[in-house]
Amino acid sequence: MKWMRTLWFLLLPLAAFGLWTMLASPRSLFGIDLGALGMFALVASTVAALSLLADTSRENLQGASPAEWKAWIGTGFMLVGVVYFLTRMSLFTVADWRDPHVGAVSRNLVLLLVVWSVLTSVLAARWKGKVDEDERDREIAAQAVGWGRGALVFCLIGLVAMLGFSPPERLRWATHFMIANLLVFALMWHCLVEYAATTVMYLRDRRAVA
Repeated sequence: MKWMRTLWFLLLPLAAFGLWTMLASPRSLFGIDLGALGMFALVASTVAALSLLADTSRENLQGASPAEWKAWIGTGFMLVGVVYFLTRMSLFTVADWRDPHVGAVSRNLVLLLVVWSVLTSVLAARWKGKVDEDERDREIAAQAVGWGRGALVFCLIGLVAMLGFSPPERLRWATHFMIANLLVFALMWHCLVEYAATTVMYLRDRRAVA
């Protein structure tokens, strides 16, 4: 399956281009919104990667299970979302939500979550009855879900404590728009921790066997 391996390598520049345009490039170039272009490139590369993963047999996955490959892709995808939020967070405190650029950033964050939810659902449907999971796969999935849930609870408790116990004069930044985006961030953080925990546990098992 050399052609599949070639396609995997071709996806790396596309994903790197999407990452650069979302995080480091100017807002626009020749009237083109580079943030939207980067989002399209990132989503397209992720869709292609998951499609390749769904069509690749377990024997051709370099010794890794499909769940591990999905966790690696999910970790990268959600890491981009978290970094994108952190680099654009100041916009939510100083700009009006009706500002086109601020609105585009917020829509991109929501789109990341929606696209990933749809993609994972489609992938699960395509894998149904085709991919065998052993006991270790299920054990890692259960532990990773626990890590993700704990990260989400910790993030929400921190947000509640900050909003509930801070003096009003220190909460001028906490607009409805900012809080809404913080909740989106909490969901992305939950997904990132879950997938990152999955990859770490698979790596630990592989090193233990070696």
